[in-house]
Amino acid sequence: MRLPATLVAPADPARSRWRILPLLLLLPVLGLGSRSGAPWLPSFVAEYAGDTLWTMMVYVCLVFVWPRLSVAQAAGAALAISFAVEFSQLYRAPWIDALRAHRLGALVLGRGFLGSDLVCYTVGALVAAGAERLLAQQQSGE
Repeated sequence: MRLPATLVAPADPARSRWRILPLLLLLPVLGLGSRSGAPWLPSFVAEYAGDTLWTMMVYVCLVFVWPRLSVAQAAGAALAISFAVEFSQLYRAPWIDALRAHRLGALVLGRGFLGSDLVCYTVGALVAAGAERLLAQQQSGE
């Protein structure tokens, strides 16, 4: 299925999958590092960086799979996915709680709803979109 032409931005050479791949590898490492309770991290960073980085990783995954998405589309989709996962944490059933009980399930699905996570997800989407726009401007010489 193809997206309508009005929904797709022109391909950006900076969105080469080879350029995106290192971010796909780095962001989970940073996110896990922020969750490890590293004593050298300020408590504010340790508390909120993981959720912010999670949405940034969703953004990067989206542009890796669909490099023709516009920055706004990628940010909106990353935010929608992040919000959907967060609100899904309000749903409780034995089968999904069993998934959440495992480390990987908890990292992907979360454990419990927190309103502050929604703020982190919004910041993550804005930072990812802003960083991409800034890099695009620098590469174009603007």
